[in-house]
Amino acid sequence: MKVLLIGSGGREHALAWKLAQSPLLSEFYAAPGNPGIGEHAVLVPVDIEDHEAVAAFCKDKAIDFVVVGPEAPLVAGLADRLRVDGLVVFGPSAAAAQLEGSKGFTKDICARYGIPTGAYQRFNNAPKAKAYIRTQGVPIVVKADGLAAGKGVTVAMTLDEALAAVDDCFEGAFGSAGAEVVVEAYLDGEEASFFCLCDGKHALPLATAQDHKRVGEGDTGVNTGGMGAYSPAPVMTAEMVERTMKEIIEPTMRGMAESGHPFSGVFFAGLMITAKGPELIEYNVRFGDPECQVMMMRLKSDLLPLLLATANSTLDQVSAEWNDDPALTVVMASKGYPAAYEKNTPILSLPDAGEGEKVFHAGTALRDGALVATGGRVLNVTATGGTVAAAKDRAYALLDRVKWENGFCRRDIGWRAIEREAGSDKV
Repeated sequence: MKVLLIGSGGREHALAWKLAQSPLLSEFYAAPGNPGIGEHAVLVPVDIEDHEAVAAFCKDKAIDFVVVGPEAPLVAGLADRLRVDGLVVFGPSAAAAQLEGSKGFTKDICARYGIPTGAYQRFNNAPKAKAYIRTQGVPIVVKADGLAAGKGVTVAMTLDEALAAVDDCFEGAFGSAGAEVVVEAYLDGEEASFFCLCDGKHALPLATAQDHKRVGEGDTGVNTGGMGAYSPAPVMTAEMVERTMKEIIEPTMRGMAESGHPFSGVFFAGLMITAKGPELIEYNVRFGDPECQVMMMRLKSDLLPLLLATANSTLDQVSAEWNDDPALTVVMASKGYPAAYEKNTPILSLPDAGEGEKVFHAGTALRDGALVATGGRVLNVTATGGTVAAAKDRAYALLDRVKWENGFCRRDIGWRAIEREAGSDKV
């Protein structure tokens, strides 16, 4: 098969690394890709925002299958445009991608189909949003409705923080994403990421993971796109997975079909495991970043047939096998992230990775043949181990061999699971 992968981040490097292992692959392209992805695929300088240019490339190369990695092209309708030409595409339509493109849309689906989530209201102006917040009290959550690269959510513990978050949205801190605001109840519990392939009629649960959103150790500081992750997430027991499928995934799948927007792609459910059970924080319509990196390290099955079955509505005919060993990834970010940071800082060298280890490129480029950091989140240093603690030790040992002066990381990725492991040792 001739396959085109859309995207250029750490998630796409993980997908490229896994897809490249498939015996079904004959030619493999990535647009625009990054230096890490370039180890596995031919990089093509196509502007992925120019849907006609992507379609023309697919026609020129007789591409059989397109895998869309990031959310922005999906929300913008790239999958729809390519399907017009008869291409097989992994990723939802623009209408179905509203599950990520509009937080208000998702909350309305939850309300309509009885999906457990925090109580909410939608607002298109600051005074009404602020009045509602004063009535509800804190803690409370303020979200920009649209795509904000993981930065449009404020979990406000004080009234001032909540009111400032409303101002940020309506004063343009997140561009057009903040033209509408969703204010919702604070959910108390432990977060988890749940992934599930869906072809519109069938759903195949994948793996669980736990992301670390806050920039600082001990889960302090501002929210980021994610500073590290591990898989599986111990909080997602077999019972919790079953409840998530029954109470959240299946009603969403049914609701999207009934609404005329059948969902084909990957459901990424951001969950809060509360005293009542799993509750939906938000949906994403693509693999998580950095959760995808740890999932791909654990996936035993060939990824390509799984994605193809999703696109061809034959998901009931395939299954996914996983390695039991946990995987853990640590994000190396540019100093200053998620605020302003220096770009094009030199990465002098990356370590050779052993079996069960991989350094995924997230925000890198080659400048005059030298590797530089171009993004906020730059590298995903990943390893497997017999326990989360062992995977963590291997990942940080690998990370400590990266030669990049402008990089920083959290040193406590996996702390919840490691505390659980230590507790079980004492029993």
